[in-house]
This record gives sequence, C-alpha cells and structure tokens, in this order.
Amino acid sequence: MTPPSTSPIAIYPGLATKRVVITGGGSGIGEGLVTAFVEQGAEVHFLDLRDQSSDILAVGLDGEAGSRAIYHQCDLTNLEALKRTLTDIGDIDILVNNAANDDRHSLTDITPAYFDERIAVNLRHLIFASQAVAPGMARRGGGSIINMGSISWHLGQADLALYETSKAGIEGLTRALARELGSDAIRVNCVVPGNVKTPRQSRWYSEEDEAQIVAEQKLKVRIYPHHIASMVLFLASEGGAACTAHNYWVDAGWL
Repeated sequence: MTPPSTSPIAIYPGLATKRVVITGGGSGIGEGLVTAFVEQGAEVHFLDLRDQSSDILAVGLDGEAGSRAIYHQCDLTNLEALKRTLTDIGDIDILVNNAANDDRHSLTDITPAYFDERIAVNLRHLIFASQAVAPGMARRGGGSIINMGSISWHLGQADLALYETSKAGIEGLTRALARELGSDAIRVNCVVPGNVKTPRQSRWYSEEDEAQIVAEQKLKVRIYPHHIASMVLFLASEGGAACTAHNYWVDAGWL
C-alpha cells in the first residue's frame, strides 16, 4: 500500500526560525519527523546510533532549500553523552522525544538487568533530555516538548511488557512536566501513534496482519510516518500554542 503523500499538509511559518532536536531521527517515524521539520525550514538536530541510515538521511536532505539537518551520533542510554550532545547543540525551541525500541519479550525473559536496559532505552532518556533542554527553552521565551507514546499499552498487546510500561509512564511524565514547566511557557504533549508502517514494523506483520490492522481501524487507511509528523508539526507550531498536558492520537480510529 503506497501512501498518498509524504509531505506535511500545512506550512507553519514560525517553525522556520526554530531549532529542533529529535531523538531516534535516523529511521522510521524519526526519519519522517526530521524530513518534515526540514521542509518547514527549521534547524534540525537529530540523535541516533545508526550511522549509515542517519548519514544517508542528512546527505539526502542537503538538497532541500535552506536545509539544516545535522546528525549527532549519541547513545541515549549514556546520560553523560546525551547531556554533552545537547550542550553542544545549545539552546533549542522544540524537543521531540521519539527514540524507542519495541523488541519483543515474554515475562519469563525479564531479568533485573534487562528491565534496567529497556527502561533506559524507552523512558529514562526522555526525562533527562527534557531536564537538559528546559532551561534553554525558558531563556528563549518558551518551547515545546513532544513525547512519543504508543497505542500498544492501551491495547495490551502481547510480548511488550516493558515497552508498554515505559509508554504508559510517558503519558504520566507528560502531565507532570506540563505542570512543572508551564510557567516558563513550555508546552508538553504526547502523540500516540497507532500502527505505523515502517521498515522495522513490516518485520512483524504479514499481508494478512496488515489487512487485519486496517480492518480494525475506523478509517480504512494505512498510517505512515508523515501522518505522525503532521500532528507533531502542529503541536510544535504556533497552531498548538494553547495545547499542553494531553495526548493526541493518530491511530485512524483503532481505539
């Protein structure tokens, strides 16, 4: 199934003056987010570990008019490296906490070490990235933090206990940070994607599975990264100036 368009529906002129950080920006939903913000004219810094795909993305976007896409190799589970990278980037306006990993596991697979590693991959870095950028956002007169949630824990999907625990925690974190940072004009929201078609997700689903996903949605369309990017752009822009502390679903009505 081919997406009808990969371009954002709207252009937000105010985003052209913004400095953006996107975690996990080298592939999948993150790649769609990086591309969308570059198309808005923003200065985009994206963090990832995958050099090959990230370098290809950055080079591919060099041809865009006014493109400013800068790749930073960074292990988000290394909090010192994360802090150092964000310090090197400087004060920013928009943080998109996108990076996550949904490797499957059963309850019997979980050890204390695996628990710590999964929480570090899927939840902990959101807290420390937000902590690092919030003072700079305040200095710039405000900003937007957008956390990426997941429909998975709302559905109670199998073999994802620690991923779903992390994603549930992100919704709570969003509410807490919105309260704490609101007086500095920093908005904090959570985008909850449905099942998004990416190369990684395609590993898990057969053609029959794909058809079943669409059948269970109220809208009979397949969700792609650009659908998620459209919501993120809105929340990051002046259009979302009065939006904070809430979840915004992009799931084609799956739930």
